Amino acid sequence: MNATLRGATLVVASHNAGKVREIRDLLAPFEVTARSAEELGLPEPDETGTTFADNARLKAEAAAAGAHLPALADDSGLEVEALGNAPGIYSARWAGPTRDFGAAMARIERVLDGIPNAPRRARFVCALAIAYPDGRATEIFQGTVAGELTFPPRGDNGFGYDPIFVADGQTMTFGEMDPDAKHAISHRAHAFAKLVARLGNDE
Repeated sequence: MNATLRGATLVVASHNAGKVREIRDLLAPFEVTARSAEELGLPEPDETGTTFADNARLKAEAAAAGAHLPALADDSGLEVEALGNAPGIYSARWAGPTRDFGAAMARIERVLDGIPNAPRRARFVCALAIAYPDGRATEIFQGTVAGELTFPPRGDNGFGYDPIFVADGQTMTFGEMDPDAKHAISHRAHAFAKLVARLGNDE
C-alpha cells in the first residue's frame, strides 16, 4: 500500500461490526489505523445505487467528506442463482432493520424449498471503494467467491450469511472457518488484493 495510506488513519465506512472487524484484519499488515463510521458518529447514507459498486462509492465518498479522511467502503452481499441473484444488493435489507440474518437465511431456505430441483449455487460479491477528501477520483475494486448453500446454518464465526455458504473446494461454511482461513479465500479478500495491487507497495 502506498505512502499516502501506509500508517495513515482512514475511515471504514460501515456500521456493521463484523464487516469493520474483517476490514481491520485485512488492513493490519499496513499499519493503518481504521476508524469506523459509527465510532466517528457519521450517518449511514441511503444506499440508492443499483450495483454493489454504486453503493460502495456512495458510502466511501460520504464518509471521506464527513470525516475529512480517506475512506474505505465495502458493499457486499449474497447472490443466489436460483433466485435470480437475489438478495444481491438487498442482502442486508432481507435481514430487516434489526439485522436478523437468521430470519434472512430461513427466508432463502423457504423460497428455495418452493422451487422444484432448485440448484443451491451462490456467490458472495464484494465491491470496495476508496475515496479521498482532497478530490482524487474514487476507485472501485471487486471480488467474488462461488460456492453452494447448505441448510441448516452451521457455525458461529463470521457474520451475515456465512453459516449457510460453503465455498468451492471447502467442506466448512464460512461460519465454521477460522477467520484467517476465510480471509484467505473470501470475496472481500479478493477485492482487497486488487486494491493493494493497484495502490502498490511503498517498501
